[in-house]
Amino acid sequence: MRSVALGFWIGTGSTSEPAEQAGISHLLEHMLFRGTRLHSSEEIDQIFDAMGAEINAGTDKEATSVYSRVLDRNLERAFGVMGEMIFAPRLAELEAEREVVLEEIAMYEDDPQDVAFDALGGAIFGSHPLGRAVIGTAHTVGATTREQLAAFHARHYVPANIVIAAAGSLDHDALVQMAAALEPSRAPSGDASDDAVHADQAFSFPARVRFVRKDTEQYHVCLGGGGLARDDRRRFALRVLEGVLGATSSSRLFQEVRERRGLAYSVYVFSSLHAHTGDVGVYVGTRPEHVGASLEVIAAELERFIRDGATEDELERSRENLKGRVVLAMESTAARMSHLGGAVIAGLPVLTIDEVIERIDAVRADDVAELARSLFDPRALSVACVGRDEGVFRTAIEPLRAGSEIGADEDARAARAGTR
Repeated sequence: MRSVALGFWIGTGSTSEPAEQAGISHLLEHMLFRGTRLHSSEEIDQIFDAMGAEINAGTDKEATSVYSRVLDRNLERAFGVMGEMIFAPRLAELEAEREVVLEEIAMYEDDPQDVAFDALGGAIFGSHPLGRAVIGTAHTVGATTREQLAAFHARHYVPANIVIAAAGSLDHDALVQMAAALEPSRAPSGDASDDAVHADQAFSFPARVRFVRKDTEQYHVCLGGGGLARDDRRRFALRVLEGVLGATSSSRLFQEVRERRGLAYSVYVFSSLHAHTGDVGVYVGTRPEHVGASLEVIAAELERFIRDGATEDELERSRENLKGRVVLAMESTAARMSHLGGAVIAGLPVLTIDEVIERIDAVRADDVAELARSLFDPRALSVACVGRDEGVFRTAIEPLRAGSEIGADEDARAARAGTR
C-alpha cells in the first residue's frame, strides 16, 4: 500500500485530572490544534489538507491520542507537524476553542444515550474519577485557565509518557530517527503517574440507581457493574460471552428483546477495560410502555444464562464471529496502529493476530459461565436511565431491586444525585 497510519499516544486522560479540573485532558487535546511555535492553527489545517491527509485526536479515561493517515511520501512532514503539536503547542486562542468544547458538551447533553452512559458510569464508580465524563462539564471547562493547561501539559506530555505507533508503508528505523529528532518541552515534568489510578486502590461496586429527567420519546436504560482490568487473562472470555449474550444480531438479548418481542430497536451488551478495573453492562432504548417488559426480559435472560450457561453452538458462533472481526479490522492500517499504540501505552504485550486467535479459541464454556456469574447478576447491577417520567422507570426496575443491596434511603440519595 501507499499509506501510513501514524499515532502519538499520551498516557493521560480523565483519570489523571483533579475533580476541579475535570475535562482538562479533553480541552488540552483540542488546544493542540490551535497552533505550534512554528505553525498557526490555519497553517496546520492547510498542511494536512494539501497532503490529502486525515488528522484527528481523541481522549478517553486513561489515554489521549493524536493520529493521522497520510501517503508514505508525506510521512516525515506529517510526523514533524504532529510532533510540534504534541510537544510545542501555543495554547493560543483558548476562548475560541473553549466555546467549541462547550458546544461539544451541549451536543452530548442533547444525546440521551450518551447521558445514560455517563449516568451509569457515575452509578458504577461513584466519586472515583472513572465515574466522571471524559468531556468534563460546562462549569469545569469554563473555569480552566491557560496557566492550568500549560501546567497539565508540562506534567503529562513528556517523552516517558508517550508512545509513537505506526503501520503501513514505512521503515521502522526511519521512524525511530524522526522520533529522535523531536524536541520535547524542557519544562519540569514531575511524575505523570502520580495522578493516575493506582493498583492498590480498592474498588467496590454497590448497586446504585440514577435517573436523569429529559424530554425524550424513548427511555434509555443501562444496567451495569464492575468488570475486568485490561490485563486480565479472562478478557478474551468476556468478549466471547458478550457475543453470546448481546453483542451480535444472533445473540440472546437481540433475538429475545428485538426480534421475537419487538420491544426495542437497540439492545446490546458492552464493556470497558481500564488499568486496574473495568465495567460491563447492557443498554436498551425503548418506548415508555415497553420499559418494564424490556427490563423483565433482560433480567430473565441474564438469569437464564447464569443458570444454564451457553451452548457449544453459541460459543462456537461467538468465537468465530470475534475472530472474523479481529482479522477484518486488522486489514486497516489505522486499526493496526491503534492496536500497537493502545497496547504499548497500556503496558500490554503486543499480540499477533495468530496469538489473539489462539486465545479466543482457548475460551471454554466454564470460562464464560464463571464470568457470567461474577459480572452479570441482574440484582447486583446498577441501573441508570434517561427519560421523561421517573415513576415509569422506578416501577420498571422493582423486580431488579428485589433482593439487591439498594435500600430505600440509598435509592432516594441516588435519585437526587442523578436527577437534573
